[in-house]
Formats: sequence, C-alpha cells, structure tokens
Amino acid sequence: MRTIELRSGEETIRLGQLLKLIDAVPTGAQVKDVLTAGEVQVNGELEERRGRQLRRGDVVSVDGQDDVRIG
Repeated sequence: MRTIELRSGEETIRLGQLLKLIDAVPTGAQVKDVLTAGEVQVNGELEERRGRQLRRGDVVSVDGQDDVRIG
C-alpha cells in the first residue's frame, strides 16, 4: 500500500485530484469515466463522486493499481 501525504496545512484532498496525482487517469476529463465504470472504492465502498473529500486514514482502491492511503 502506498501513502500519499497531504500538504502542510491541508486537511483534505478531493478524489478527482488524488486520481490525477497517482496517475490513475491521464487527465481530469477522464476521472468521471473511471468513477462511473465502478473502478474506484474509498474505504471498501464504491465511490462515484469526483468531489469526495478524502481525509487522513482514508484508503482508495483503483482497479489495476496498488491501494493508496491518505497520510
């Protein structure tokens, strides 16, 4: 499992931003496609909202990639 650290002073990151950061999608326009295809889970539950706020301790799973924990 990989850990992504939030920037100093930040408490959250949006799911769409994280997917771009970890190279799960090449562009922001493709975030919606990955989400609606059911390829993303947050803390074990299917997630389709690109604006979902992720906090420290959340675990994001994307089909075909290692899980990512928010640190």
